[in-house]
Amino acid sequence: MNTKDWLKSGSHYDYEGSNIFYKCSTSSKSQTLILIHGFPTCSWDYYKVWDRLSESFNLITLDFLGYGLSDKPKRINYSTHLQADIVESLLDHLEITCCHVLAHDFGDTVFQELLARDHARSSDHRIYQSAVLLNGGILPEFHHPRPIQKALISPFGILITPFLSKNLVRKNLTQVFGKETPPSDFEIDQLYSLLTRNGGKYVFHKLIRYLTDRKTYADRWTQSLQNASIPLAMINGHLDPVSGKHLVDAVRVKISNMVIYDLPDIGHFPQIEAPDRVLDAFFDFHQKH
Repeated sequence: MNTKDWLKSGSHYDYEGSNIFYKCSTSSKSQTLILIHGFPTCSWDYYKVWDRLSESFNLITLDFLGYGLSDKPKRINYSTHLQADIVESLLDHLEITCCHVLAHDFGDTVFQELLARDHARSSDHRIYQSAVLLNGGILPEFHHPRPIQKALISPFGILITPFLSKNLVRKNLTQVFGKETPPSDFEIDQLYSLLTRNGGKYVFHKLIRYLTDRKTYADRWTQSLQNASIPLAMINGHLDPVSGKHLVDAVRVKISNMVIYDLPDIGHFPQIEAPDRVLDAFFDFHQKH
């Protein structure tokens, strides 16, 4: 599915004056799954796994504010907490009171905040029933940001955004994919069109500030996973230089309640690089837990 078809199959709703893109696949399924994307991409990351997941779940996904097909206002503090607020608002908008989670990259971090909030509620009801996390910096001390990310978060980040060409994006994305599973020309074209839609690249230096949030709230977000009462899993592409084998090795020690599925020959985007293997792991986890 190309991005035009993805847009046509979705909708928008208003969040405090901004349009947020979301997409649903609902039927008579008894369980709901929300798919949460990462930086700097959007919900289209899940285009290869959407159909098979929809056979077993009612699906929801969204583009965070500043990403993909959602609005990208320039005068906004793009915090992790804001994006978590937007997820909660979408669930309220759709009248969903419980769901499972599949998240990736920055989406893992947003989920950690959502899980911490769920723990803090006085009610015994839990919104999030289980979570499967793809490659993401859930332990900030083991997250290795790329040079372009370090440059964007620096005081000079605003000066870099005009030069985020398709070739530069291709180069940086290819470096985090597996050597045998690079992004296709089609995927680069689609992703770049979404990155740059509505002047998106000009807010990159603001979107990347979630890296600072990870350090500030490291204890809160790590403990949300360590103390989780719901089933947790991670599907990890080892060849990811950002959050690959080095991170999942630390997860095995620090978050012992998390089930690990290893993809030794895959990089940072397992759902794009090896969708069938991700789906096999995802359904194995759900059938067992």
